[in-house]
Amino acid sequence: MKNSIIEDLKSMQDIEYREFNLKLIPTVDKEKIIGIRVPALRKYAKTLLKERNDEVKSFLNKKEYVYFEEKLLYLNLIRDEKDFEKAMELVERFLPFIDNWAICDSPLPNIFKKYPNEVYEKVKKWIKSEKVYTVRYAIGVLLSNFLDDSFCKDDLLLVSSVKNEDYYVKMMIAWYFSFALIKQYEFTIKYIEKSILDKWTHNKAIQKAIESRRIDKETKEYLKSLKMK
Repeated sequence: MKNSIIEDLKSMQDIEYREFNLKLIPTVDKEKIIGIRVPALRKYAKTLLKERNDEVKSFLNKKEYVYFEEKLLYLNLIRDEKDFEKAMELVERFLPFIDNWAICDSPLPNIFKKYPNEVYEKVKKWIKSEKVYTVRYAIGVLLSNFLDDSFCKDDLLLVSSVKNEDYYVKMMIAWYFSFALIKQYEFTIKYIEKSILDKWTHNKAIQKAIESRRIDKETKEYLKSLKMK
């Protein structure tokens, strides 16, 4: 008799990696982290999709996901979904289960890049959520998929208008603006010059931008001069 998905996950446990993860994700109960290296989890997801499709369907419809790795597996199982509507349905179903930054920041379904308008409409809804990680997820989507060809300068206003004092939301806003300074400097620098963000997020965005090798030395010096005292 073959193992269940949970039994398979537990059989892949790497204690050393578990200890490493516990330090990175302090908000997750240590009993809920198995400790599985990402390449092994991704390989397992591909095997499930190829050989155990019925189990995958059941897994994607579970009412509860206890382990960190279950949630990571979920996102890997839907990563290559070819049907946009189905992918979006699976993402929206999953959002309430997100309870930490690492799951929240996992790769998006690849199909999202082919439907920027439809995804953007969802982002505008998610970013107004009362759930911390739904808001963070929305900003993460803008960071990943909307700072290049799909960029709109109004996105900067959308993100800067988020009023949420949670550390994990503010950190994602800072990350967003740091990447925006790298990729869309002309529009983003105006928000920094006018100190639109709160002091902590403003300074963190500058810090992260300055750490990038993609910003020249002269620009870094200017950004340093814009830090709030």
